[in-house]
Parts: sequence; structure tokens; C-alpha cells
Amino acid sequence: MAPHRAPEPPVIRAWGLTRAFGPRVAVDRLDLEVLRGQVFGFLGPNGAGKSTLMRMIVGAMSPSAGRAEVLGLELPRQAEQLREHVGYMPQAFSLYADLSVEENLSFAAEIFSLGGRDRQERRRRVEEALSTHGLEERRGERAGDLSGGWKQRLALAVATIHRPRLLVLDEPTAGIDPEQRRLLWDRLFGLAARGVTLLVSTHSMDEARRCHRLCMMRRGRVVAVGSPPALCARLGGRAFDIRGSLTGETVQALRGRPEVASATQLGEAVHVLLAAGQPAAPRAAALLASCLAAAGLAGTMTIVPAPPTLEDVFVAASLGERLDEPGAAASASARAAPEWRP
Repeated sequence: MAPHRAPEPPVIRAWGLTRAFGPRVAVDRLDLEVLRGQVFGFLGPNGAGKSTLMRMIVGAMSPSAGRAEVLGLELPRQAEQLREHVGYMPQAFSLYADLSVEENLSFAAEIFSLGGRDRQERRRRVEEALSTHGLEERRGERAGDLSGGWKQRLALAVATIHRPRLLVLDEPTAGIDPEQRRLLWDRLFGLAARGVTLLVSTHSMDEARRCHRLCMMRRGRVVAVGSPPALCARLGGRAFDIRGSLTGETVQALRGRPEVASATQLGEAVHVLLAAGQPAAPRAAALLASCLAAAGLAGTMTIVPAPPTLEDVFVAASLGERLDEPGAAASASARAAPEWRP
């Protein structure tokens, strides 16, 4: 029998992280745990506090209150030691447009002092990055002349040339086509499989569902934490699709009713999320039918149960429901924080 292995401690733990800019609170008393090798997503609209939170986690910004432990280092006290273990890939292309692909990688290798004064080691890392990311044939091209997808490949190569243990990505696939998006995510999951922990900021539901776990944020606060399937499962029996020719009228008839949390048109159907406390299917379908009948639409519609989406989860959480997957709420906030020792 194999010996029992104790679970690894989280590589990121945060207690009460808060960041205020004058009277505006961008991140409000946030507790968090992230495990090694996870792709951990922060989902929320612009201004939700995602980027501010990630900057505090990597030591690029000091919190107004609270603290964190990242890769065994205490923040903000040991922020400088943490930086050599972190890679960062911003949303906007931030490399040197007038330098070639190879020159950008060589410059990054110099910045991180790879191999100390050993030029051969730095040269080896550059060649490794070119090969890993399929950039060999573009090594001489100006970075500014690359298409969006190739720029993202180069940005990821630069962000990981020093083999970081923690990689931070701010909306990594913004502006690239579906094929390049899929290839980029293949590379990200490859990094996670090798033990790299990834933090991904996004406001895209499609991007969010690729993550192992999600932290949904709104106005600086956490509204739900868990894996995408577990979060969606919390809304089982409350989502329906209504099909018929009068989709616009259906949306107008259902929006604003107390029984309905949201109603939105998706192609030729209307996707509906019932409010908390409403009956489950099949009684819920009868409830919707009665709502449509009151608007004179019942005879033209078909109502069928539908799988809940992450958008449904976000809507429900924004209305005040707490939809963490079972056990997720028992995070750092439920335990005593370790003693602070400056």
C-alpha cells in the first residue's frame, strides 16, 4: 500500500486583502486560497477589482489592509523576493515593437539574469523559448509586425523564459481568433500540468469556463468561488429555454417579474433563470407558462429545462445569492490566520 501523502498547502493564501484609492474601495476584505498547478480565474466586469487583486497577490501593489502568503513568502514584506518567481502577461502588448522576436527574448533573459553571467545558458533559454512556442521561423521578424495571435505567443514566451512558479495573465486572449485562443490555452494547461500556478483575469464567460476554479467578483467583493461545473450545478432546475417565434416579446414579458432573475435572447430561444425560492421543474415550467399566458404568449411557446450557465451563476450571485461549491466557503476566513511576524 502506498504511503498516505498529506495534501500540499496552498501556494497562495490571502486574508482580508483590501485596497482603497481614496474613498473608492477596489478590493474589499478578500480571503482566498489557490493550489499549486491550478488555473485560477478571476471573473467580473471591468472595475470589479480583478487586476488590482492580482497586482497585490504578486507584490506589485501594497494592500491598504490585510496580507497574503504567496509561494511561502509573506506579502507585502517579502514582495521583492517573490518577483523572480512570477511571470506576468498583460492584456495590451507591452514588448518592444522595434526589436525582433529573438531580441525581445534575449532582452528578457538578460533582465532575469538567467544563468548569472553564463551567456550560453541565456542563449539556451532563448532557443528553448523559440522552439516551445513555435517561433523559430519568426525569430527575425519585428515584434510590432506580428499578428495578434503571434504577439500573444511571444508575450507568453517572454513571461515564462525564467520558468516562473506563478504566472499572471490579464485577459490573455483578448483580440485573437478562436484557433489562436485554443492553441494558447493548450500551452497554458501544459504549464499547469508541470506545476505552474496560473492566475487569469477575464470578463469572458467562455474564458472562465476553461479554468479549474473561479473567483467571481463584483464591486471589489467575492460573490462566488468554485469550479465552473460545481457553480453551475448549484442552480440546477432553475434554468429554462423558451422557444417560439416571438422571442423579443417573451423577453419583455418576463423581465421585471419577481419570479424571474434574468431573461435573455440566445439565438432563436430565450434563456431564463428563475429567482431563488421558486419551485423546481416541472412546477417551474408551469409557472413560466402562467407568466407567458398573462402576456398573451403561452400558446406560441415551448418551455424546456436548460443547463445553467456561468452567466446564470453571475446573475444569481449579483442578486445576493452565495453559490460557492460545497466546502469552498471554508477558506482562509474560517481559520485563524497565522501569527504575523515582521
